[in-house]
Amino acid sequence: MFEIKDLCVSIEEKEILKDFNLSIKEGEIHVLMGPNGAGKSTICKSILNHPNYQITKGSIFYQGKEITHEKTATIAKMGLYYINQTPIEIEGITNLEMLRTALNEQQKELNIFDFKKKCQEVCEKLNIPKSFITRQVNVGMSGGERKKNELLGMWILEPSFLLLDEIDSGLDIDAIKLVGKNLKEYHEKTNASMLIVTHQKNLIDLLNPDYVHVMEHGQMVKTGSKQLAEDILKNGFYEFLEANMISGSGQSE
Repeated sequence: MFEIKDLCVSIEEKEILKDFNLSIKEGEIHVLMGPNGAGKSTICKSILNHPNYQITKGSIFYQGKEITHEKTATIAKMGLYYINQTPIEIEGITNLEMLRTALNEQQKELNIFDFKKKCQEVCEKLNIPKSFITRQVNVGMSGGERKKNELLGMWILEPSFLLLDEIDSGLDIDAIKLVGKNLKEYHEKTNASMLIVTHQKNLIDLLNPDYVHVMEHGQMVKTGSKQLAEDILKNGFYEFLEANMISGSGQSE
């Protein structure tokens, strides 16, 4: 379903990713871990072809089609949905307007009454006021509210592939549980694939990923099961990497 082959990415002529490879099948949940600066966020942004991230080598494929140099809007229309650590405010545009426009761009049938009803149901699921539907996108919202607001978009647009870059950062324990519950429910309903950057044990436990990957210096250095994440969270990244003799080696398993 999704594959990255030998990807090299630079920012302002500084190489961040080096021959990065990753394959995700339909319905799989993958967690990406690593110390600060390892390149985790770079992967997410490169997949969406962010203009500040220059792909110098390699390819990205989604559902059999190469999307390496496609426009971000085109990639999003194909069913990829990205939630970053700090969702931006968009003044002058309401959630209602944005989501209706996005659905129209995907050429999905739209009944305004059913649409509003679904939005209200999702607001209840996310424990946010129904007034969020007509609020400007993320404007005046707390960090936790912004993450829930982005999940509102997930439920309405129904993407087939989720890129979640520390969606749990800045959330208290109750909010993490709510986010995890919604992601798990969404996965069970749609069988969407997920690539999740996180260091939170609670979210990992809730989602029970198929694979956990560890990055360092722009490369994948270790792949394993959920137990791998538990070992890292127990010992810390550098102690774990040193104990496994893979620090700076660029080797993977």
